[in-house]
Amino acid sequence: MWSHLKDKGIKLPEVSWEKINQDILPVLRKMEKVGIRLDLAKMDKLSRETEGIIKKLEKEIYKNAGQEFNINSPSQMAEVLFEKLKLPTKGLKKTKTGISTAASELQKLESGHKIIKFILEYRELSKLLSTYLKPLPLLVDKNSRLHTHYGQDTSTSRLTSSEPNLQNIPIKGEWGEKIRSAFTAEKGMVLIAADYSQIELRIVACLANDESMLNSFKKDEDIHTRTASEIFNIPLNKVTSAERRAAKTVNFGVLYGQSPYGLSQTLGIDQKVAADYINKYFIKHPGIMNYCNRVIDIAHKEGKVETLFGFPRALPNINSPYRNLADSEERMAINTPVQGTAAEVLKLAMIELDKKLNNKDGARMLLTVHDELVIEAPEKMAEEISKLVKEVMENVIKLCIPLKAEVGFGKNWAEAKR
Repeated sequence: MWSHLKDKGIKLPEVSWEKINQDILPVLRKMEKVGIRLDLAKMDKLSRETEGIIKKLEKEIYKNAGQEFNINSPSQMAEVLFEKLKLPTKGLKKTKTGISTAASELQKLESGHKIIKFILEYRELSKLLSTYLKPLPLLVDKNSRLHTHYGQDTSTSRLTSSEPNLQNIPIKGEWGEKIRSAFTAEKGMVLIAADYSQIELRIVACLANDESMLNSFKKDEDIHTRTASEIFNIPLNKVTSAERRAAKTVNFGVLYGQSPYGLSQTLGIDQKVAADYINKYFIKHPGIMNYCNRVIDIAHKEGKVETLFGFPRALPNINSPYRNLADSEERMAINTPVQGTAAEVLKLAMIELDKKLNNKDGARMLLTVHDELVIEAPEKMAEEISKLVKEVMENVIKLCIPLKAEVGFGKNWAEAKR
């Protein structure tokens, strides 16, 4: 599927996805056995703090609603918001029982009434409490270490985490940082967090041979700022943080085959505006447009697509007469080669890193979360191991542009991420 890239001077990987998936297994089993230390006192403190805030939010919600009701009941929530408070329902999705009160829908009403802000925060904190703060401390071993189980998604080639799932721990925001601060290094050790920077966008730039995106990466520009400059037609130095966030959504939306309707829903904008953003994007990035068209064409002809390493994803409904099924698989066709290749690059880095850490005085990999690795190492070796991790991750495979890994260390996961 990717043999044409040789004509572009791109060296294809010599290792197969079967070999990668075979070699990663002992690495994953080792990580499962080691686990990561959880600060139980910190988790207890966060639990009590969260419960206190939730109680205050309950009072604010009842006060603004003018009555008490079951905040966790969608039907009672809808009754309060749309019948009693008369909040507008135009543009909101409907369920079998009425107007949806899902977070994505309530966010559209946030500027209309302050109760919405309290409800969204209540839900977020309730989920953190029930998913992480309460259950995780119950799952540690006698040494306060938490062990997850790693698997491999047979559809995408990505690694999965379960029992417990540590890949869904919040990354951004105040609470994401608070929870990560409870994942700590042992005494005399540090945690090293290493994260691939925009690896999927770098991969699609190479697969698509998109000159504009390749040049941007070669100049080490912020790709989202560059995209904002292009779709909003403003100078790079005039791009605001809000415009950059919107451009980031466009960058990844195109990568996931998002339609103008899907993008409009995500950004909360008119569908015609969303379509204009996508059109401007493709005008600036014809290589990406050709890539999307090419993989969709291959998927229709062969009923599958492949990653750069040859991992196949079957798309049995790509030629379905039902447009929603075919559209869904066309989106998978666009994304799978990118997402799957990124997953395989990370696995290669983990395999190589495992070999190099074997003689590093107790340094060991603990976690992998999407494009990120967490390593525990002796404090005295923090700089040395950080440098090694960065070198391995950035050089495990040679693409047409360099890979970039951001590496930090600290006494806990949040500190290392900073």
